[in-house]
Amino acid sequence: MKVPERLLRQLESRVQKGTLRSLLSPPAGLVDFSSNDYLGLAASEVLAQNIAEELGNQPAHGATGSRLLSGNTAYAQALEEELARFHRAEAALLFNSGYAANCGFFSAVPQRGDTILYDEASHASMKEGIRLSFAQSFPFRHNDVEDLRTKLKRAQGDVYVAVESLYSMDGDFAPLPELVGLCQEQGLYLVVDEAHSNGLYGEKGEGLVSALQLENQVFARVMTFGKAIGCHGAAVVGPKELQQFLLNFSRPFIYTTALPLASLVAIKQAYHLLPGLSKEREHVQELASFYQSLIRSQGLSEPFSRNQPQNGSPIQAWQMADPTILRHLAQTIQAAGFDVRPVFSPTVPAGKERLRLVLHAFNTPAQVEELCKLLFQHTPKDISFQA
Repeated sequence: MKVPERLLRQLESRVQKGTLRSLLSPPAGLVDFSSNDYLGLAASEVLAQNIAEELGNQPAHGATGSRLLSGNTAYAQALEEELARFHRAEAALLFNSGYAANCGFFSAVPQRGDTILYDEASHASMKEGIRLSFAQSFPFRHNDVEDLRTKLKRAQGDVYVAVESLYSMDGDFAPLPELVGLCQEQGLYLVVDEAHSNGLYGEKGEGLVSALQLENQVFARVMTFGKAIGCHGAAVVGPKELQQFLLNFSRPFIYTTALPLASLVAIKQAYHLLPGLSKEREHVQELASFYQSLIRSQGLSEPFSRNQPQNGSPIQAWQMADPTILRHLAQTIQAAGFDVRPVFSPTVPAGKERLRLVLHAFNTPAQVEELCKLLFQHTPKDISFQA
């Protein structure tokens, strides 16, 4: 079958740059410093047992249709009510993934004549939803509230400010109190993607917005379940009217087959475990502090720390600009028994390729120390990099 020449040229360009993506299955037994399973729930035997006990012998593998046709259940609606209470919101609406939730919100809620101002480091799913919107949109410099204020001069209509609470590549935090202050002052609608903070922050794992007691000042939050929650799916939480609007006008919700019962039970049971995982959350934060202390002990440039609250971030970045050297470094560390993954452009800006290092509740200080030794030992001393 003939393949268009343009596609072949684009693939060859990636090959030449050393950034061609491929699906890899690392050898079993590596120490995980790569996945988003921050609290270890994805592999939790307790969670698996709780799911199995609730499901029993019920057929749970299919939903038969969209929520607005045959796919809705009393179980799904009760789960949404439980999620809303947990996250201290009026209502929640389930989506099949965080990507679908972001596309579903931004393609529907901001209208023609409105404006979306979004952090330039926002996730691709947010940018995709914005691209589908009829509203005008402008990026502002990462975590730069003053640049956001400047971009407001170009805004019209209802103005939506879109950020992530914890950024997935740099591992830094949005300046939420400052953003809330500006949005309250100017009458803007703040939208926060909590994909990488849900489960990790707050007394019970409610997320960073709740940890900072800002729930009533944030218009909408996207709570993803595929990271610290250890399962799949997402929910948009916010005012009751927002839930009603989305189920009437959000195409990614309306025209998608609903999550099956098995997924709903997994979400519910994972949330039931979250309040009891305070020690796991504390351990992740302690590992982050330990990692950063090891970096500083080598006299390297300061780790990403801007706007990080005292409890730290599970995501660390080891940057270097040469993709070939970066790929070799990742392979060397994997051969030593540690699962680390390189991240290339366009996922991150060209020149800011990095190892994205993820700290988990099941990692140990000894493992972090050994990982750092490998990084120090095998990173060439004559190239530019930043920890």
